[in-house]
Order: sequence, then structure tokens, then C-alpha cells
Amino acid sequence: MVTAAAWLAAVAAVAPCPANEASKERDGERFVRLARDSRGKPLALESAIVRFVPTTVQEGGPTVDLVAAVHVAEKSYYRRLNQLFKGYDAVLYEMVAPAGVDLAERIPADSSHPVSLLQRGMTRVLELEFQLNGIDYSARNFVHADMTAEQFAETMRQRGESMLQIFFRMFWHALAEQAGTTGDTDVRLLMALFSRDRALALKRVLAEQVEDMEGSLQAIEGPKGSTLISERNKVALEVLRKRLASGDRRVAIFFGAAHMPDLARRLRKGFQLKPSTTRWLVAWELTGKKAPPGD
Repeated sequence: MVTAAAWLAAVAAVAPCPANEASKERDGERFVRLARDSRGKPLALESAIVRFVPTTVQEGGPTVDLVAAVHVAEKSYYRRLNQLFKGYDAVLYEMVAPAGVDLAERIPADSSHPVSLLQRGMTRVLELEFQLNGIDYSARNFVHADMTAEQFAETMRQRGESMLQIFFRMFWHALAEQAGTTGDTDVRLLMALFSRDRALALKRVLAEQVEDMEGSLQAIEGPKGSTLISERNKVALEVLRKRLASGDRRVAIFFGAAHMPDLARRLRKGFQLKPSTTRWLVAWELTGKKAPPGD
């Protein structure tokens, strides 16, 4: 279980119904799900685009879409997102980077961060694409909406946090979860490594761990939030406020899925917006068929 949790964290953090269906979801709280058929067989790992609209009827009022990113996914998933992003006035994206850096040029080439290295390794093992290679960050409507590396380090210092502390929160959460299971996940993960279609078998095992993402998120956040999630979300929403004030009416917030529950709460409370509809995109294809191009 610890092994599986670590793999999932790399995909979703510092990150069922038929696929590609527009639907209503309870309070817009679900941002990643495992779609299954009637027999319980996994079909796809899907990520959500949850639309938020004003709580009161406003002609020409803004819409804000929370676009939950899966950082390692099918190439078709990122192609579809690139198409959809063209329809927004602004796409607010995450990236902790030094102040003054040209992010559009830096993003595709940056592979030195340990998390990026892990995620790139996963692309090879799972035969998937890395988000920083699949998304067109040079698009004119892309707007950086995250901390600088200096802000991130200073905020962690002020809060008395460290990346080691966050790691151990996740580790102990995974260990506690393991104590309550039979260890089946680790056995299946080991078997998947020796499967004839290793990439597909591994994706199926790891996708099933998505149901524990909420618990993993709470392990990262703790009772008082964290720099990694809630403090960075505050920065993103300050950028959102400025974009709306400047006249933007269709805005996407493109952050990892782990950020989304907190962002949703803040949109309700601070912007008087409510979830309207949820659209699902296939991030991982789990049937063995060629991944669809998108809906």
C-alpha cells in the first residue's frame, strides 16, 4: 500500500460513469474518478472540468472552470485540453519557479526537480505523456497564477513547514492505511510488474487507488492547510480576482487535482460561485484499446 500510495501521489498531487459524459456532480466535489463497466471492470481514469457560475442570476456573469490536471496521462488527454483551452479568456496555471524566469521557455526543458524526475520516469513505465510536454504553455491566454520559488520557500519558513514534513505526513497516512488492509494492493502491484502488458496492468492497479485521494490530500494539508495546497491556491485566486476585474468572463484554473477541493470551497465562499456542471475527460485508458482523442 505504501508503494502504491507513493506512485499515486506523484501522478495526482505536486497534482463512475461512461467516459466523456457531461453531468452534475454532488457539490462539484469529485475531480478524479475511476469509471467502471456494469461488471466492475475498470474502463478509464477520468479527470473533471467543473464549471462554477454565479449563485445569483447575472446576465453576462463570469464562469470559472476548475480543470483538474493529471500530471502523467495519455497524449490524447493533453491534446483535448489544448483544444478546450483555446475557448477561454484566460487559463490560470500552476508552476513554482524563480521570479523573472520566462516560464513558457522554461517549462518544457525543466527536468531537474525530483518530483518531475519521478513523473517522467512514470511516463516511460506507464507509456504515458508528461503534462509539461503535452500542454502548450506558450498559448497567449495562459497566465501564471502560482507562487515564485522565493515566495514558496518563505511561506514554508513562516509556517514552520518543510518538504520532509509533508513527505512524512503522506508516509504515515499510507502506513496507517496499510495496517487496515490485507496488503492486496502491493501484491497486485508486484504481479503487474511482471505482466505481459506491464504498462496497462500497472495503470489498472494505480488507478484504483484514486478513491483514497481525499485521505491523501488531508494528510498533505493537515488541520491548518499547507503551503503546497491552500497557500498556493490563495495566490491563484488573487490572480483570478484581477482577471475578472479586468473584464475576463471565461476563465479556467488548471491546477493539479489535489488543489481542487480547496479551490472549490474558496470559490463558493469568496466569489459567490456555485458548481454547475461537470465534464469528464479520459486521462488513462484502462481497457487496452487505443486512447480516444477526446469528446
